[in-house]
Amino acid sequence: MLQAHAPDWPWKGKPIVLVGLMGAGKTTVGRRLAQRMRLPFVDADHEIEAAADMTISDIFERFGEPYFRDGERRVIARLIDGTPKVIATGGGAFLNEATRALILDQAIAIWLDAEPAVLADRVRRRDTRPLLRGRDPEEILTELATLRNPFYALAPIRVQSVAAPHDTTVDEILKAIRT
Repeated sequence: MLQAHAPDWPWKGKPIVLVGLMGAGKTTVGRRLAQRMRLPFVDADHEIEAAADMTISDIFERFGEPYFRDGERRVIARLIDGTPKVIATGGGAFLNEATRALILDQAIAIWLDAEPAVLADRVRRRDTRPLLRGRDPEEILTELATLRNPFYALAPIRVQSVAAPHDTTVDEILKAIRT
């Protein structure tokens, strides 16, 4: 098992920011990646919920998506503070131009790319995704992939998130950032 400290890595202490569609594994893979690298892990969605003192679903329902995205932008800007860590973002975070520019300038962005069928299988396990409520997950994720993948493709590193143990994806990320 690879164990390292952030200063040993070529990116010299920049945070690693995971981007991609819901269900790609940003949180689960991010936690394991941080553990393997001995870095702190932060989930931007959890930070948003803590700052707002309400769930993301409640924020969407009560104030709408634009309000949520503005809060998300501010939280991610706070998290990218120049210290090494692994940050999992929400699926729509990288679409915001200011957020994307900040991530690309001050962090290492890694796109966890996965097929809509794999994503749908993963997200069916929990009913916490506001964009999927009462809808067919695979259909929605296919639509979202069409719209969002061109933005995610701007990340300098792309790693396939496949139907395999999460450590497989962690291994691929570690290979990608070492080169």
